[in-house]
Amino acid sequence: MRALSRFCLAELCLTFLACWLCLGPASAETRVALVIGNGAYASTAQLPNPSHDAEDVASSLKRSGFEVLQGIDLRQADMQDLTIRFARAASRADVAMFYYSGHAMQYNGVNYLMPVDAVLTDEADLKRFVRVDDIVNDLQQAKNLRILVLDSCRDNPLAESLKRSAGMTRAASIGRGLSKVEAPRGTIVSFSTQSGQVAADGTGRNSPYTTAFLKHIEEPQEIGDVFRDISSDVYDSSGKTQLPELSLSIIGKFYLNGPVSVTVAPAAPQAAPRPDPCAAAEAHWKAADGIGTLGAYEDHLARFPNCIFATLARARIEGLKQKTALAPASGENKNFDGKWDVTVNCTSSGKAQGYTRALSATVTNGVLHAEDPDQRTTNTLLIDGQIPPDGKTTLSARGLTGQSTYTVNNAPPGSPYAYTIDAQFERTRGSGKRNELRPCTFTFVKR
Repeated sequence: MRALSRFCLAELCLTFLACWLCLGPASAETRVALVIGNGAYASTAQLPNPSHDAEDVASSLKRSGFEVLQGIDLRQADMQDLTIRFARAASRADVAMFYYSGHAMQYNGVNYLMPVDAVLTDEADLKRFVRVDDIVNDLQQAKNLRILVLDSCRDNPLAESLKRSAGMTRAASIGRGLSKVEAPRGTIVSFSTQSGQVAADGTGRNSPYTTAFLKHIEEPQEIGDVFRDISSDVYDSSGKTQLPELSLSIIGKFYLNGPVSVTVAPAAPQAAPRPDPCAAAEAHWKAADGIGTLGAYEDHLARFPNCIFATLARARIEGLKQKTALAPASGENKNFDGKWDVTVNCTSSGKAQGYTRALSATVTNGVLHAEDPDQRTTNTLLIDGQIPPDGKTTLSARGLTGQSTYTVNNAPPGSPYAYTIDAQFERTRGSGKRNELRPCTFTFVKR
């Protein structure tokens, strides 16, 4: 009888063990996703597919263990509310994904997603849109893997309205499609087509990109291979006319539906291990990318030519060289060329203390670039933009935060941020104000 009891107990233990193994690592892993499909636009062309795209993608992600926040045909207030809820959820998640289908556009190199009630008569209306940079920042709070998917490079008629209101001198700031987004570490960024290009709507229930996404996302393949297969499917099904933009910056292997969650090959033991030549690459890259100058990227590439950020450094260098080469083409405006001093004054906002800082700026062929005089600082700020002959412009600012007491929401030091500045220049002086998050004023004085 005792032998039988021991046998039954052993069998029960084996049953529990088998059940536990069947759960797999995904059961202990928190996955959240925000899926938005906007198609019922009030002031521009309606899109038939996004609502179907969002419904089908949400169902697929739920089958892969995601807690899904879903929104269809969202107005501005609803879209902002849902992105705030997603930011909070992402901060507690191991894996976070943002999927958007609908109208979007780029302006001054910044990508915007469009609520269904948005209008676009001038630049000020862009504040009604959702900035993709803000979504990328929210995704970075997830611990292991972050995925940004934008099936939104459709032709947007409102962009043409903005071009007309901005005038020919600034039309170059409004490009087709979306501006390229480099994937931060631990992130996958996938656009339905190449940056600066327009994607097809498709004739079926889903867009061509979402059709391929639904075909592959639940496959038990490594996540990088999944997105490569998605891109390949779209390229082939479009007759080689639409190639998705894909940027991956992930280490190890990740499976949404597979035997393991994250697999990193263990290092083979060595009697006398050599120093890792890439050990300091990440810290140096953050500093170089925060500075954002050609010299900083070239220095990183010289120090770490075979490390993880080398490809990004080469891309940044090529982009800056192209920008420099193209500058003379728009160089008819030299009214503001020269050296400028920039003073930034931010008043206290909530728990964030106020501060004043000084930047040095150079305007060449009407193109402004401002940065900290001392490039060794870890609290960086760079400002870029085109100044047209009338002096009215919107500048783009980005950088890395310093002490938490001076930042909104007390963000930790070294956190990336970005915002825009509405500015007006007149001969030797200029003024501007920050548009997002907190009140700041800018004073420009030509030397």
